[in-house]
Amino acid sequence: MKQKQNGWCLVVVLFTGLVCCGVAADDWTQWRGNHRDGTWNETGLVEKFGEGSLPVVWRQPLGSGYSGPTVANGRVYVMDRQTEPAQTERVLCFDEKTGKSIWTYEYPATYTNVGYVAGPRASVTIDGGLVYSLGTMGHLACLDAATGNLKWEIDLNETYSIVASKRMPIWGIAASPLIDRDQVIVQVGGDDGASIVSFDKMTGKEKWRSLEDRGQYSSPVLAKQNGKDILICWTGDSVAGLNPLDGSVYWRHEFTPSRMPIGVATPIVRDNKIFVTSFYDGALMLEMQPDSMSVKELWKAMGPNERQTKGLHSIISTPVWIGNYLYGVDSYGELRCLDVNTGERIWESQEAVPKSRWSTIHFVQNGKHTWMFNERGELILAKLSPTGFKEISRAKLIEPTTDQLRQRNGVCWSHPAFANRCVFLRNDEEIVCVNLAADAK
Repeated sequence: MKQKQNGWCLVVVLFTGLVCCGVAADDWTQWRGNHRDGTWNETGLVEKFGEGSLPVVWRQPLGSGYSGPTVANGRVYVMDRQTEPAQTERVLCFDEKTGKSIWTYEYPATYTNVGYVAGPRASVTIDGGLVYSLGTMGHLACLDAATGNLKWEIDLNETYSIVASKRMPIWGIAASPLIDRDQVIVQVGGDDGASIVSFDKMTGKEKWRSLEDRGQYSSPVLAKQNGKDILICWTGDSVAGLNPLDGSVYWRHEFTPSRMPIGVATPIVRDNKIFVTSFYDGALMLEMQPDSMSVKELWKAMGPNERQTKGLHSIISTPVWIGNYLYGVDSYGELRCLDVNTGERIWESQEAVPKSRWSTIHFVQNGKHTWMFNERGELILAKLSPTGFKEISRAKLIEPTTDQLRQRNGVCWSHPAFANRCVFLRNDEEIVCVNLAADAK
């Protein structure tokens, strides 16, 4: 292993009140935000903007990768891949205010039997002054958030025989690490009951393992059921509710894919309901029973194929749940509204992203407005309702790049971070910070 220290002599402000855009802090510490639910609670944001009107705070060069940025304590973290002079993965740390490099942690990472080799998939998780990163082939590392010094590391592929047992998902390891109390929980997909594994977050020692299911790309989430904490995992074979303290199975609802494990979207949990959506197998709504640790299926909607879909056949995008309606992107970029209770389609629009197989939009809800980042590098401010898609503003912030997908002159598939009245976006060449404050100049 090797580690590079860059700009360590910089005076790094540990932002506690004033940060990137000079306002009260609201960081983005893990995949899909502080609570892993795609919500952003800051106020004082721009309410309308035009093409080119959003000010760029900084931009820095970056290698390829799907890993979305995360932000904590005045620093921005992201992962990328290098192929020359050797195959490596990197965890990079930038100053949130200036974009200057603070440190880089780099390690060998040869990709084997993995499709779409642009780079790491998972977002870095920050907790208690530590950084938890997860690479495509299963390199799990815990680093000091301030210095990048390695605390511990595990080769999940070797430890859990992922490739050897032919259990490596075709797109590699992708689900972001989840912190719960004294543990870090990872969807490993290993054999011998190690589909989901918990590690001591300070030492890396295994605490428990659970499920025989195949691995998948969806990140686990924490919720409550019947007054108890529950870990909800969408694996390659089921949606399961586990006891996060020991991995014991409260319930398991089989959701075997018709072709292959392909679920990327994160489970949405609200009002005792769980929603998941898959490209080939459509949408599934479950209900957690309020008086027992069990679950029942409310509805399922699956079309005959990827073009003739029913409900919502999403690939990468996690939908947004507003009121009694779900809004998400179907298989070829159709923005759809579904009734939560029945799965009935209320409307469909092709305005938000061009029609293409696997077209993607990342949704983040802030009050009455929805911030939508599409695969063309456009940030859209919109209002979604059962009456339709109302676009307020749109701006091109970053260019699509071709390492992830060449068929349509590249895409931007990485989830942005919204923090401290800024948005942090990346493609396969750079990371950019853009000011979204209402008083930005």
